[in-house]
Amino acid sequence: MLRNYSNSRTLGDNIRLGTLTAFTAGTINIASLLIFLSFTSNVTGHYAVFAAEISKGNWSQVAVVGAWIFLFFFGSFVANFFVINFNKISQYFAHAMPLFLEILCLLAVGIYGQFYYQKTLEEAEYLVAVMLFATGLQNGLTASISNFSVKTTHLTGTTTDLGILFSMFMQKEYRKNPELIGRAKLLMSIMTAYIAGAVFSGLTYYYLEFSVFYVISLCLMVVIGYDFYTIHIRHFKTKYRYTKIYNRPNLMAYLYDKIHGTAEIMEKESGKRKSKLVLDEKMM
Repeated sequence: MLRNYSNSRTLGDNIRLGTLTAFTAGTINIASLLIFLSFTSNVTGHYAVFAAEISKGNWSQVAVVGAWIFLFFFGSFVANFFVINFNKISQYFAHAMPLFLEILCLLAVGIYGQFYYQKTLEEAEYLVAVMLFATGLQNGLTASISNFSVKTTHLTGTTTDLGILFSMFMQKEYRKNPELIGRAKLLMSIMTAYIAGAVFSGLTYYYLEFSVFYVISLCLMVVIGYDFYTIHIRHFKTKYRYTKIYNRPNLMAYLYDKIHGTAEIMEKESGKRKSKLVLDEKMM
């Protein structure tokens, strides 16, 4: 889900990533609406509020809403900064780090809300700010690594694209186009997962309250853990060498060699080749 980048990603990669992150986005949005009476998975409505507060001259609220919009923007900036600057070092690290930061933000909101929240306006504004930064991280990451194919924190563009695709499917030639069919499957999976997350949040919030953010964090850990398993755990059961993944020595390659004895095997093969060369020289 996270390791592959841009055009090297498959439809399955994007659907898995889109489904899990859209579920978390829907859960976050409804939880914040129920707790703080504010949406936090997108900033479309906040732009309208921002303009309205400017027209009223309510500059304190202009500053608050402006900061919210900036933090969503900054979250997207940070996510893509990791992707483009650390991608050559480790694609997995570059892509997992923004989600790890998002988890820290959500855990901070959950812990503070569960143990310290006094339901003041100032507290709500700060917590909404943290959540907007977290969803900015998520949206920036999914868009960046999928070449802008996957955006999971809002459904405006998704609904628009689905409307266009379904109108195209009215003609037979488009219904047989595998690229358009794949795009429709991806968008439908994102929409369905977002709605499922929203419904889940609405049904469980009154029982879980701020603990719902722990559930969201667990979903994101599944996203991070999936690629960790495929890279670092699954290959320990095979003869696949980690140096072929990273193209240089590293701790995981060293451990693999120690467990499977790959180094000894390579030394024996090298010794056999040298012996063969010596015999060939003598025969000549």
